[in-house]
Amino acid sequence: MASHPPDCCCTKLQCARLNNGYRGTPSGTDLVINESIQGYLARPKDPDRRHSAIVYLPDIFGIWQNSKLMADAFASHGYTCLVLDLFNGDSVSLNMPHDFDIMGWFAHGSDGKNPHTSQEIDPIVIAGIKYLQAQGATQLAAVGYCIGAKYVIRHYRSGIDCGFIAHPSFVETTELAAITGPLSIAVAEMDDIFTPEKRHESEAILSEIKQPYQINLLSGVGHGFAVRCDLNDTSQRFAKDQAFNQAVAWFDRYILD
Repeated sequence: MASHPPDCCCTKLQCARLNNGYRGTPSGTDLVINESIQGYLARPKDPDRRHSAIVYLPDIFGIWQNSKLMADAFASHGYTCLVLDLFNGDSVSLNMPHDFDIMGWFAHGSDGKNPHTSQEIDPIVIAGIKYLQAQGATQLAAVGYCIGAKYVIRHYRSGIDCGFIAHPSFVETTELAAITGPLSIAVAEMDDIFTPEKRHESEAILSEIKQPYQINLLSGVGHGFAVRCDLNDTSQRFAKDQAFNQAVAWFDRYILD
């Protein structure tokens, strides 16, 4: 694999911080795609920029305060941004127990009847891409965090032109080798999932396939920093902001240029 599967750090590392969502009031719109897929849509003020869109593939916490505000932030930079509920209404609770069985949740869902494997998630991502295209998007970027990163990598084949991922998990080497466009990665120094070994393995793959790529390593932060850092910690906030700015700069280069 190009990154390890999700583990305890996905749910435990920053558990205490999850009760403190990013400050602000989301300004986008909740919506439903194909009568079943929940989403959150943030639009830029400039209508001339609405042909450039981002599909936002979240981590296990799905659509919540932080992901909505981040979508709003992408919209403030001129990109229509759609956050998708990848988990069929079964995102992990912000107050999950410390012994939460993340692999059981992926395999079976919270009730044992709602799995979150590629078989279930791929159609959701494709539906989101088609929705944005139907809304007039002709240039499509994608952002993915943790498990969401896997589906950015998988869906260049479905119409993604350019991708940004942070602290990825569950990415297979064959998936990474098959991307067909530019990819930027923000990496946490202290990450048991995207380890230095996996980072170097990914670098080798990206160098071999000759797609434009960028890998930025942020010191002093752990898995999840790009979407759920402690904003009261200046080092973490700086790293989170750097990852966001990295994504915007990458998209400005390869989507708008």
